[in-house]
Amino acid sequence: MRVSEFDYALPAELIAQHPAPERTASRLLHLDAASGRIEDLAFTDLPALVGKRDALVLNDTRVIKARLAGKKASGGKIELFVDRVLGARDALALIRSSHAPRAGNELIVGDGARVTVIGREEDLYRVRFAQDVAQVLERCGAVPLPPYIRHAPDAADAKRYQTVYAERPGAVAAPTAGLHFDRPMLQRLQRRGASIASLTLHVGAGTFQPVRVEDIELHRMHKEHYEVPRATMDAIAGRRVLAVGTTSLRALESAALGGQLRGETDLFVRPGFQFLLVDRLLTNFHLPKSSLLMLVAAFAGLDTIRRAYAHAIEQRYRFFSYGDAMLIERAR
Repeated sequence: MRVSEFDYALPAELIAQHPAPERTASRLLHLDAASGRIEDLAFTDLPALVGKRDALVLNDTRVIKARLAGKKASGGKIELFVDRVLGARDALALIRSSHAPRAGNELIVGDGARVTVIGREEDLYRVRFAQDVAQVLERCGAVPLPPYIRHAPDAADAKRYQTVYAERPGAVAAPTAGLHFDRPMLQRLQRRGASIASLTLHVGAGTFQPVRVEDIELHRMHKEHYEVPRATMDAIAGRRVLAVGTTSLRALESAALGGQLRGETDLFVRPGFQFLLVDRLLTNFHLPKSSLLMLVAAFAGLDTIRRAYAHAIEQRYRFFSYGDAMLIERAR
């Protein structure tokens, strides 16, 4: 398939720049992929669509303050974006600089913390901090808002660009389908009899990247760390699995495909993929030509997704990370 098949025109004003006033105040587009039926609902209608046979799976990753401003030891300005923490002092990072840094170069970030470039690993750099990475990020880092959100991150973003159930630090982007939930909503779903389980997939910076090759078969995903607890696999057994977000879906399907409940995944879900576990997907609206749009096209069918997105644009839904939600019943 060609990447151009996953393009669409989106009015700029539909890109949500701020979250809804309340987490559950978003709209919900309900798509039955088998019949093609579309319903315009409110997110607060979700419990009516969930019952005792459902298991919701949440991604409990926590967004770290991944952006660090700094300079080279020689004086040139840089931005270091930590993609993945590898250990107490080691990380993989994107480095924005006027000239590509070389192995051995020293960078100074934040309040003077020193970072040494170890070498390149594809389009990322392996770097070593002179101090604990997590402490430097918490002290000096900024919330890594997506590039299509134009304002600088503020205190409200630090709270709202994080799910209420975020527990395990490591993501550089929020699992945005989860941003719609508050604690009372989770309690309502449990009262409906639904099982709620969690897993972890630390979302990497690659989630923001468009697919840059025309033949999508040539695209390669960045690796992301995931863990699916045995208790979660037990909780979903015999139930209708509702993945909250594309990251939850990729972790579940990676575990099912490889038989490993933890590890690294570069699973690229595109049309033709055979789903093994996930029956229903709660997700936001995704960027044109993105791997995430290809994932939902695999889940619902490309023509069905095109029609649903055209409907969402016509009905003025809000798009992307701070936007509205979509519940998809998988095509069989």
